[in-house]
Formats: sequence, C-alpha cells, structure tokens
Amino acid sequence: MMQNEMSRRRLLGLGLGLGAAASLTLAGCGDDDSSGPAAGNGGKDYTGPKVDLKLWNGFTGGDGDIFKALVNQFNTEHQNIAVTIATYEWADYYAKLPGAASSGNGPDIAVMHMDQLATFAARGVITELDDVAKVLELSEADFAPTVWKGGLYNDKRYGIPLDMHPLGFYYNKGVMQKAGLDPAKPPATKDEYTAALTELKKSGVQGFWVSPFQFTGGMTFYSLLHQWGGSVFDAEATRATFNSDQAVEACTWLVDLIKQGHSPANVGQDADYLAFKSGRNAFNWNGIWQVNDLKKSPEIQWGVAPLPQIGSQPAAWANSHNFTIVKQRANDANKVSAAKVFINWLSQHSLDWAKGGQVPARKTVRDSADFTALAEVNALAPELEYAAFPPAAPGLGEVMTTFYNSFNEAALGKKSPRQALDDGAAKANKQLEDNRKKYGS
Repeated sequence: MMQNEMSRRRLLGLGLGLGAAASLTLAGCGDDDSSGPAAGNGGKDYTGPKVDLKLWNGFTGGDGDIFKALVNQFNTEHQNIAVTIATYEWADYYAKLPGAASSGNGPDIAVMHMDQLATFAARGVITELDDVAKVLELSEADFAPTVWKGGLYNDKRYGIPLDMHPLGFYYNKGVMQKAGLDPAKPPATKDEYTAALTELKKSGVQGFWVSPFQFTGGMTFYSLLHQWGGSVFDAEATRATFNSDQAVEACTWLVDLIKQGHSPANVGQDADYLAFKSGRNAFNWNGIWQVNDLKKSPEIQWGVAPLPQIGSQPAAWANSHNFTIVKQRANDANKVSAAKVFINWLSQHSLDWAKGGQVPARKTVRDSADFTALAEVNALAPELEYAAFPPAAPGLGEVMTTFYNSFNEAALGKKSPRQALDDGAAKANKQLEDNRKKYGS
C-alpha cells in the first residue's frame, strides 16, 4: 500500500513527460453536438433513455474510496444513468487517453489536472463545457482567478473545477518539543524558520530534508520562486524565466540548507516524508493529500499550516482537478447530456469530496461551516488566495520536467544554482518554441 501511495503522490500534480502522449491528434472524432437540443440543457437534468457512462480518473489513494462512494451515490439517485469507474496511475492515464479516445475506447468523462486541459483541448480530445458553467451559475467571483481561467482554452471552457490541492507545511510536534520549540507555534517567517532549524540542529536533528525530486523538493522550489517574486514562465508562457535573479536566490536558499547541515545530501524519493513520519526530521513541505495518510498514524503528533513565508510574499504550489467530457468518434447526444448531469451533481457535492483531502474550488462551499469543521484541510484553504498554479498553455508537460530537472541538478550539487537554472531555461525555451509550432499558438 505504501508503494502505491508514493507512486500516486509522485504523479498527482504535474504529469512528468506526458506532453508527447497528449499531443496525439484525436483523428476521426465526431463533432460535439452539445449546443443542440438533443444534448440536453447543460446538466440541469436528464430524461432520456438509460445510458452507461465510462469515467476515468487517477485517484488511486484514499481519495479514490471517497470518489467511488460519491459515484455509487449518484448511480443510486439516477436510475437512467450508470457511471462505471476506471482508475489508473496518472502517468498511465494521460498516456492512454488520446489513443483510447481516437479508437473509440475512451471514457465519456475524464478527471484532468488543470495544467493538462489546454493540451487535450488543443488536440481535440475534450469538448467545450460553457453550457455546463452557465447551468451551474459559475462565475470567476466564486473561484480563485487562476482556477477559473485555468479551465479555459481560446476563451472557451473545457474544464469544470472541482477542487484545488496546494502544498502545505507539516510539522512534527513531538520532534519540535524535544528540541525546545513550541509545537503550538510553527515557524511562519524566514527568521523563525531559520531559528527553528538552528535549534533542531543543536538537538541532533536535521530539521528540513530537501528532496531533489519533483515530489517534494521541486514543488518547494516552485513555491519559493514565486515567494521571491519570480515565475517559471512569462505571462504568456512563451519564455522560461526560472533563471531570474529571484529564482536563483530561492534555489540557493534551499541548496544552502543542505550545505549548512539542516538536510542530508542526496535525499531519496519520498525519504523526506518517511523521515517526517518516523520523527527523524521536523518539517515537511508536502501536498494536502498527505492529511488523510497522516490521520492513519495516531501515534504521530503533527500539525499542518500554510507554507511559511520565506520570500517577500506568500505563495504555494497548487493544482486543480477538473471534470472534462471526452469527444467520441460517434457522438451520442444522450451520453453527453447525462455526463453533464453527473458533473453538475458532483460539483454540488464537493464538500463530500473535500473529505478526501482536497480544498473545494467553489468559494460558497469553502465558506460553509461544514467545511470549516474539516480542520486540517481547511487549514490550507487560505493558500488559495495566493496559490501559484501551473499556466494554462498546451504542451507544457516536458517543459515542466525540464524545470524540475534543473532544480534536481542544483540540489544534488551537480551544478551551481545559477548554472543549473540557466541551462534549464535555455532548453525550456527551445521546447516552448517547438510547442508554438506544434499547437499553432
């Protein structure tokens, strides 16, 4: 089970090298008739004959059990719609989807990360959902602007946001207390963080293990880059900017933690999190999806809070799950209509989904007393206001891999932070140029 959990965490956020698979054109897809009468009314209701819908997702962890329970509840309440789930590891999922859809063996509904939407929309794999947004009465005011805009491609909506999952700050209360730190007051600023690490080191604990891998060191660097006022790309995502002075400073801060002995060198994949659980470090920057995993270990005294502000402004890596409808070779208007009903229904039940370790995308749900009662998940909800989401541009899978690989080289001491980021940005710019040719943007 632990191996599956680790695999899921490694693939939960940004797909690694998945752009090539997603770039397959969906040849022979039928035109989407969703705007016509036969396709229903944007998910408000469905009164047609019984239909069977296939739904693909990547929820292989504890969140998958909650998702399955919600789908079962939907099926019970809708006698003329039967939704069947297929669950894959995210990497396999994104690799399989284009070919399956092209051959007519794809799903009707697909859960997709926000950073993947533009690629699949550009290649014609998924269909427009503007009418669903209207029926749900969705507006930008009920979402963080980036979450709302992330579902758009060429000013048309292809994804209905379900949640957001940010990076959070986990602290081991028992380890803090042994080092003479107040476990009720986790560090929230750069000075407090540095002071805490110093005290932990005095007690023989390397307090914050810096992983060289995307999960979680690369995501930590992503967060700090934005905290220092930098960005991975320019506003149009046409040029890599992750070698800016701000980025180098953020990367250097992390690398220096290793040099100063606050972290071991060459930390293995997921070793930082396992060390946190076993009391060998005190702090871990990790995804909100770890909340439910830690709840399974009552012997661990832990807390979770928004990321400390190390740079000049708050920022945290985040991504978002969206619902999409997959184009079919032979369009079935009844299935399209029924799929929209499902998306509508689950959006209205996003509070139940939050129990799986996700922050609901909709402000009205986040502001409810029931969500506030989910103390640990709710603790990270404030990060939505300054979350640094991946850009909504097609073909960025390989480019983001280049970004994370650049940090990996710096964290492992293979190159200086400046050299690693300069080399990575140069490669990323060539990839971005290729994407503009490939996707015509």
